Amino acid sequence: MQTITERINQEANELFPQLVAWRRDFHAHPELGFEETRTAGIVAEHLHDLGLEVSTGIGKTGVVAMVEGDEADENAPTLLLRFDMDALPIHEETGLPFASQNPGVMHACGHDGHTAIGMGVARLLVQHRQELKGRVKLIFQPAEEGVGGAAAMIADGVLENPKPAAAFAMHLWSRLPLNQVVVQSGPLWAAADKFELIIHGKGGHGATPHDTIDATLVAAQVVVALQSIVARNVNPTETAVVTVGSLHSGTVGNVISEKAILLGTVRSFNPEVRTLLHERIDAVARGVCQALGATHEFSVPGGCPAVVNSPEGAAVVQQVAEAVVGPEQIAQIAPMMVGEDMAEFLNRAPGCFVLVGAASPETGNFSPHHSPTFDFDERMLPTGVALMTNTAIAWLGDKAG
Repeated sequence: MQTITERINQEANELFPQLVAWRRDFHAHPELGFEETRTAGIVAEHLHDLGLEVSTGIGKTGVVAMVEGDEADENAPTLLLRFDMDALPIHEETGLPFASQNPGVMHACGHDGHTAIGMGVARLLVQHRQELKGRVKLIFQPAEEGVGGAAAMIADGVLENPKPAAAFAMHLWSRLPLNQVVVQSGPLWAAADKFELIIHGKGGHGATPHDTIDATLVAAQVVVALQSIVARNVNPTETAVVTVGSLHSGTVGNVISEKAILLGTVRSFNPEVRTLLHERIDAVARGVCQALGATHEFSVPGGCPAVVNSPEGAAVVQQVAEAVVGPEQIAQIAPMMVGEDMAEFLNRAPGCFVLVGAASPETGNFSPHHSPTFDFDERMLPTGVALMTNTAIAWLGDKAG
């Protein structure tokens, strides 16, 4: 007789054609953060057709539904499963027959796959309500790509009525072997913050630099000086990144610029290091500007904390993953400096965020995430469905005793 895990695994594999169809439709019609109206509409219709009560417009374009166990009472525990929906402002160059039909917008991080997986999870959870010893709150999140979708949904009350005791999510990864599952407790992905520096100088003629305060020159000195922060201010046993990815100053070659704008990112795991990075960027920029006669403005317009998995959450997923893909397919990795606002949910409902390998064993690794040629092996889709569905059943079963 099949166990519940074996039945879920089988049913997830039977969903494969439908998962691929969903994923390819989303891939062909990508939408940027907080603009996922078509995607959210398809998700909401699917959930409604499953007989679920659906809430839309949560965090602007998010979708939420609850699957309740047949015998769940008002004191039964609630679990959160999150699936992100947004695409990136990248022009696709894959040449796929289902490539993006929206110029300049592409699913270059696998969220099309995540949304399809979430729809499959919803179907299987509804089919197995008798196995649920509580409630599963399904969250389809907008704007994960650094635009604050998780925070927006939380502000709209997604973690209330009922409040989940744990949160789980997965991310497919094109650089890991197909269906390898990375599950571990502690930090997995880094805190990621954007920063903006505006340098104000005094413009003038390129032939009379003594009459000016060259914002381009000041900005160049700031970029170099910022590299001293990780090298000389952060404890060498800690991990940190300071990157200036954009510098705009001036318009023509014979005019000295009066203003420069620097955009960058900082990454860290330790909250104290995160604070230090912000403070030192501001201080270093101020010092350089004062030395060269300029002024500056510093701001951190957005970011998210580090993704940290709880020991309890990781233990549940570890057990489930072994039953889904086998112990030989479970791996651990060095924490990555990638950011993910699933951290906002984990900070409030400790659980686990896992990676599922999506590289092709026949052709090797696909292009990196956020690349215009990004793609992944769709054979990981049923694995994602089985992993998340079984995790929900197992966690609720453990809590029910």
